[in-house]
Amino acid sequence: MGVITMEIVKKEQKDRRRKSRFPICRELRYKLVDDDVVVAQGTGETINMSSGGVSFVAERALKPHLFVELSISWPVLLDESTRMRLVIFGRLLRSTNHTAACTVDKYEFRIQARAPHALPLIRQDSLLQRWAGESRRDLKVQECAASTA
Repeated sequence: MGVITMEIVKKEQKDRRRKSRFPICRELRYKLVDDDVVVAQGTGETINMSSGGVSFVAERALKPHLFVELSISWPVLLDESTRMRLVIFGRLLRSTNHTAACTVDKYEFRIQARAPHALPLIRQDSLLQRWAGESRRDLKVQECAASTA
């Protein structure tokens, strides 16, 4: 009995995630921002997702700790006819070879173009840059408040 209990405890200690991960394989596009500049973009595929994070395969190894935007094809149609994308903003936690993991700090659903494109289009707007800048400012405010306390 003691051996089984120890194995369960070891498994629970090994996986410290607070959210359950769900295996889901969907096409995605990503963008990475460093100091308000898009430093990498490409395509990949999700491995698993939770409300707190996403694990995915990218075209190449990515630099951790940067702000990331993922645009993931959503498997359910809106009103049974309109394709959607789940757009996630977060931080890249780690990247090993071509596998990466990021947080889910903010997300929204967007309607996807009706006609498929030969090459996936990557948005060039500054929404990711604005969000990353706001997040950096919030972190600085929190650090200042903590240092004065």
